[in-house]
Amino acid sequence: MKNILRTLCSFSLLLVLVVPVAADTIRLKDGSVIRGQVIGFKDQQFTILIGAGTQGRRSRTVIYMEDVESIEFDSATTAAAAALANDDSSASPSYQPPRSTPSNASTAPASRPNNSSPSSSAPAFFTIKVAVRADNANNGWTNTGLVVRQGQRLRISATGRISLGVGRFSTPAGLANVADNDKLLRTEATGALIAVIGDDNDDFILIGTRRDFVAQRDGVLFLGVNEGNLRDNTGTYDIVIEAEAR
Repeated sequence: MKNILRTLCSFSLLLVLVVPVAADTIRLKDGSVIRGQVIGFKDQQFTILIGAGTQGRRSRTVIYMEDVESIEFDSATTAAAAALANDDSSASPSYQPPRSTPSNASTAPASRPNNSSPSSSAPAFFTIKVAVRADNANNGWTNTGLVVRQGQRLRISATGRISLGVGRFSTPAGLANVADNDKLLRTEATGALIAVIGDDNDDFILIGTRRDFVAQRDGVLFLGVNEGNLRDNTGTYDIVIEAEAR
């Protein structure tokens, strides 16, 4: 089964790479800007496809993470391609985190990572920007393309306004007075921004408008909306992720 999934992942990535896509924007600390397609991250290096050469060929360049100021993904497709290209990740756009609370789970919010204590020497961070869809596309999760490591510090902030249907609108903080027995974090505000690390995990994390936490496991970071019925939702939240350079 694992070999089949790897084959499907590779084929999906190939489809992404052969179809023209709009460019991601990579801003470097020296002030220069690269526009291309981020397809991988390994050994502290981003792999980026740039240009459009003869016969559809594209140049490939490698940028060290420590040189990156920020990355703004143009689309969820590009972000998913980045996750697929990472050899350490088994994530696939076809396999997303669960959208229902397991039957043996508590109605209380899942355990959340503890906030980290500031160290004597401030860690370096790089920035990723992504739009989180409010609807049920991709099982209700947006793949950020960021593969995090256990112990890595993350700072996530969110802005924007989405429609939850039937005339209700929400910010990333959510709506505290809207009942929803099917949402993933049942005691937290409906429509709030939530996260999960890995596609085989149900330890959902409340983000809201801002959250600073330490990853408790390795995996791809997914973001979504804390609501049970996403079918009539529209709009996106604008997300800025600051990830510790490790």
